[in-house]
Amino acid sequence: MPNALQALELEKFLPYRLSVLAQLVSESLHDLYTQPFGLSVTQWRVMAALGRFAPLTASEVGQRIIMDKVAVSRAVAGLLKRGLIERATDRSDRRRVPLRLSAHGHAMHARIVPLALAYQERLYEVLSPVERLSFDALSDRLFARAQTLRSAA
Repeated sequence: MPNALQALELEKFLPYRLSVLAQLVSESLHDLYTQPFGLSVTQWRVMAALGRFAPLTASEVGQRIIMDKVAVSRAVAGLLKRGLIERATDRSDRRRVPLRLSAHGHAMHARIVPLALAYQERLYEVLSPVERLSFDALSDRLFARAQTLRSAA
């Protein structure tokens, strides 16, 4: 148990380091799709989730990308307005409004995914293949643990 008088070394504090790393990566990746495609971070995440898991409701998208309902709702509204996503009809439950990429959204998604994957590869270049496997496994464990801790709160 840490001493109450112990100073928090922010630069070594794991939550801070993960947050800063995520922010740097997100901003760098955002630069790849904001200018040419006019998407916000949240809009791209919504499109990425729908590109992989559609059909999803806005609430299900929010759960997948771990973002609050208001941000997801704004992103969805903007994507609907631009014709990048569309609402589907759930015949078994009319209250449920699933979303999916439109043809235009699929085309844009297909152009962005290679850019995102190339960025990921450039990022991973600093790790050996063994380090990459280890990092992926450790990240999976930390992600699972963080979800458990969040659920227990």
